[in-house]
Amino acid sequence: MSGAPIRVLVADDQELIRTGFRMILDAQNGIEVVGEAIDGSDAIRQFDRLHPDVVVMDVRMPHTDGIEAARRITAADPAARVLILTTFDLDEYVYDALRAGASGFLLKDRPSEELVAAVRVVATGEALLAPSVTRRLIEEFAKRSPVSSDASLRELTDRERDVLVLMAKGMSNAEIARSLFVAETTVKTHVGRVLHKLGLRDRAQAVVLAYESGLVHPGD
Repeated sequence: MSGAPIRVLVADDQELIRTGFRMILDAQNGIEVVGEAIDGSDAIRQFDRLHPDVVVMDVRMPHTDGIEAARRITAADPAARVLILTTFDLDEYVYDALRAGASGFLLKDRPSEELVAAVRVVATGEALLAPSVTRRLIEEFAKRSPVSSDASLRELTDRERDVLVLMAKGMSNAEIARSLFVAETTVKTHVGRVLHKLGLRDRAQAVVLAYESGLVHPGD
């Protein structure tokens, strides 16, 4: 609905953090915190009840953690957008979160404006994969995953494979366009085709697949 605020559910087991995030987000034009959850199980229940546009989810919570909650939420609603929060920039759980369907992650100690920007990015259907720490994290934990070939990659054209490789390296559409000497709108079209052919929800899953299939190797 045009002009409607981005409806956010905040899930964290620490009340002070939930309250702080609510204050930051509610103070923004076009963002409304519609609920809070005290753990992953509560987040799943609240999501089913409120159907928010974005879930801001702590990765480590008692009972059901943020990873399992993200997996269940995105399995039940493929359009769900989950932004994972973590304390450490090389937290192994974050890689698992991307595989579980999360749309990206943000460090808890980042400035408040980055939280606001992250919510807006995720709400548009994009994945939050720009920070260099994300590339380091994916590269680090891709090393621990067994590489398996993915037959669907054969469906991609050479240019689409090029785009996927650059996506996996953390490039934005604008950066890919400059690298390939094409228009940014052309890159956006290629990205859409890559996601469609591979049956993926967003760039986050595309990056994970690129590493796990061996198309891109850590350290490339």
